Amino acid sequence: MTLVFTILLMLTSFLLIGLVLLHKGRGGGMSDMFGGGVSSSLGGSSVAEKNLDRMTIGIGIIWFACIVALGLLLAYQG
Repeated sequence: MTLVFTILLMLTSFLLIGLVLLHKGRGGGMSDMFGGGVSSSLGGSSVAEKNLDRMTIGIGIIWFACIVALGLLLAYQG
């Protein structure tokens, strides 16, 4: 069971990194270095951005649950 949660944690970690990097930059900083500072002509959030936010939150919840499950499994492992 520990192996399943470890693999799931690794997959969700990579997915979470990719999803966070896909988000549009909301200010100065590191996002400007990679072209995130270019403003688009469309105002507001698009459907794609809202879906990206939902997927990021969902993967983040799964990631957090995997960490808690692994912690419990390792703490109470005989």
